[in-house]
Amino acid sequence: MKDPQIKKLIEAEKKRQRKAVNLIASENYVSKDVLEALGSELTNKYAEGYPGKRYYGGNDIIDKVERLCVERALALFKLSPHEWHVNVQPLSGSPANVAVYAALVPPGGKIMGMSLDHGGHLTHGHKVSASGKFWSQVPYGIDPVTETLNYDQLREMAIKEAPAVVVSGYTAYPRAIDWARMKEVAEAGGALLMVDMSHVAGLVAGGAYPSPFPHADVVTTTTHKTLRGPRSALIFVRKDMRELDKKIDKAVFPGMQGGPHMNQIAAVAVALREAASPSFKRYAAQTVKNAHVLAAELKARGWRIISGGTDSHLVLVDTWMSDIVNEKGGGGVPGKLASERLEKEGIIVNKNAIPFDRRPPADPSGIRLGSAAETTRGKKEKDFKRIAERIDAILKGKGAKRPR
Repeated sequence: MKDPQIKKLIEAEKKRQRKAVNLIASENYVSKDVLEALGSELTNKYAEGYPGKRYYGGNDIIDKVERLCVERALALFKLSPHEWHVNVQPLSGSPANVAVYAALVPPGGKIMGMSLDHGGHLTHGHKVSASGKFWSQVPYGIDPVTETLNYDQLREMAIKEAPAVVVSGYTAYPRAIDWARMKEVAEAGGALLMVDMSHVAGLVAGGAYPSPFPHADVVTTTTHKTLRGPRSALIFVRKDMRELDKKIDKAVFPGMQGGPHMNQIAAVAVALREAASPSFKRYAAQTVKNAHVLAAELKARGWRIISGGTDSHLVLVDTWMSDIVNEKGGGGVPGKLASERLEKEGIIVNKNAIPFDRRPPADPSGIRLGSAAETTRGKKEKDFKRIAERIDAILKGKGAKRPR
């Protein structure tokens, strides 16, 4: 690279990544093959439109790349091309979700999605997102006792509110979701079931988490979390008489964006091929095992784990109201301070609100941990036990006093 400033920054970031223990639940490490495709000459080609229907010439090879990505996406999740369609052009997860709403929800219509503070995503109808500005969110949360979904209550809410779409799949919910029950919730309200499986897509592909496809009408996902691909997104849609697939394709292009990033699509295709391997299945299973150990070890040391544990790669920890006592006699640590203290010691997490959080979003009561990235690096249960020990020692050694 002839740009010394950017080269220096890239090298510095590579060094930071190598040295850090990465517990960011939405991050992972891609292979050299994915990076090669992402940095390829495919970035030079403008490909507005869809395969066989481009608005520019010279797209014969590009069409083959996109079709191959489509084939691999359907094959990975064991979907029939006669029953399912997939759009591989969305640039990222947020525009993918908004494209689905644009196709399926009338302006001002209702989206029934989990509230942000209970584990939902901004694009599930939150007011600061475009999804909450153009449509109306019917927010739902978790049971205050079990800290898990109460499907009977959700069903009653759907009947009362009659949303156009019910969104399931979350950004900070560690438990397995009963997709069949969520389908019942949606049908009770006359709604479509949209699943955002961004966090668990790789676990679904590897058979380590229940698949939403037997029950969902639409499934969206990013590709850079547990799926271990580049930053991109996919929209799967069930083919039926409603022609939802055609509506969503039009919402993506020309509704949301112009020419797709073909280098990105090629990199997704590489990641999908990798995810179809036996080694990836072992990776997905190990990712869940490691998260179980992380949650159990922290819980044993007095930290409150939201819902009591995890069924995925994700662990949500209440660092503020946990019943621990540090060496200075204080109690818990607010999420922002917990994140900062861990980062100083080389452990990267993110501060995160917990359900029914009384602290502000900028300084919430918890942290969110994920096992996917460090599992990619080869870590196993014994390693995550040591990580939990380090987290415990760091936070207890520098705990902040709080009122009881």
